[in-house]
Parts: sequence; structure tokens; C-alpha cells
Amino acid sequence: MTGNTTKSMRQPDCCAPLTAAGDLERLAAVAKALSDPTRLRMLELMVQGRGCCGLPVPAARGVPGANDPAGICVCEFQEQFGLAQSKTSYHLRVLRDAGLVGEETRGKWTFYDLDREAAENALRGIGGLLGT
Repeated sequence: MTGNTTKSMRQPDCCAPLTAAGDLERLAAVAKALSDPTRLRMLELMVQGRGCCGLPVPAARGVPGANDPAGICVCEFQEQFGLAQSKTSYHLRVLRDAGLVGEETRGKWTFYDLDREAAENALRGIGGLLGT
């Protein structure tokens, strides 16, 4: 046999990737972030806002210049979920790395808030990947 007998190994159109590799990595990070009940509860708390659980306005906690009630402090997640600081920070880092939440430092405190646009885009991306 000669080298001219190889057949084309072209994939059928139905098997061609529809999503770029970078998009798949981003969607995988989102899926990982959403795969843990604690992180889902953290997102739920961010969606409901400070009023849902009687969380005080940050200025009431002695946070300098924190009159803006947006975002939830790491310490408040710790209290709400009974988690150690390291575990709380880990969960918030996973959510942040997935692009689902933003963070803002006020004094020595860090506040987290849902990035609604990024979350909606990620969910649309997953839906598109699944054909819904």
C-alpha cells in the first residue's frame, strides 16, 4: 500500500465544536461554582440582598465610609453559614474566579455582590451549549 490510500478523517458537521475552547473553560468554571450548595446559598443571599436576613448596613458595623449597603461582607457570610474564614473565602474565590461575583474592599473588609450580567451570560452560554 502507498501513502495515498488514507481516507479523509473529517468530522461530520454535527460533531464540529460550536463553542471556542476559552468559552468552554469559562462555562466549566461556572458549572464548578454552581455545583456546591453553599455557593448556591451565597448567590441566593446576594440576590435577595441585605434586607432578607436582617443584615445591618455596613456603616453600622463600624466599616469606615461604608454607607453603601451594596454587597455582603465576608464576615456576614461566615456568621450566616457558620463557616470558618478560610472556607468562606474559598467559596467566594470560586464564585469570583467564575466571574459570577464582584468584590470591593472597604477598609479591611471585603464585600461581594452578584454580577447579574455575567451570571445571565453564563447561564445563556450553558443553555446554548445544551441546545436550549
